Amino acid sequence: MQQIKDNNSVSNSVKEINQVERKVDIAMKLIKRGEGEPYEAKRHFGCWAMRKLVPEKDSQRLNVALSHFLPQGGAEMSSSPLERAYFVIAGSLLVKGKAEEYLLGPGDLLYIAAGEEREIQACGTEPATILVIMTKVD
Repeated sequence: MQQIKDNNSVSNSVKEINQVERKVDIAMKLIKRGEGEPYEAKRHFGCWAMRKLVPEKDSQRLNVALSHFLPQGGAEMSSSPLERAYFVIAGSLLVKGKAEEYLLGPGDLLYIAAGEEREIQACGTEPATILVIMTKVD
């Protein structure tokens, strides 16, 4: 015999499905130069960061931040469950992984897979500015 769910359990199931399939109702969103949410990035030093696009608020999965590193500023060796891409706008950065390292300058982009460890150090006497693009991996 087939079991019939009560209204509360059906309602809870629908809520769970809606949370999993939640979509942002924004087709386009403009974030102006000075707009965003300043935040302290974990394990970063000599860094000022601003979230420009936040998942589930401004987009479905995309997270975009603008980070400014003072000379010799950077980030400790660590990993993230997110895929990341660093696009250098100004200055230069040395990004070290477990087995490789890259010196990045303006216009360079570095992809980092989810779970990959890296450390960052701003090089030279000028601050470095990067656009950080992150997304969840299914």
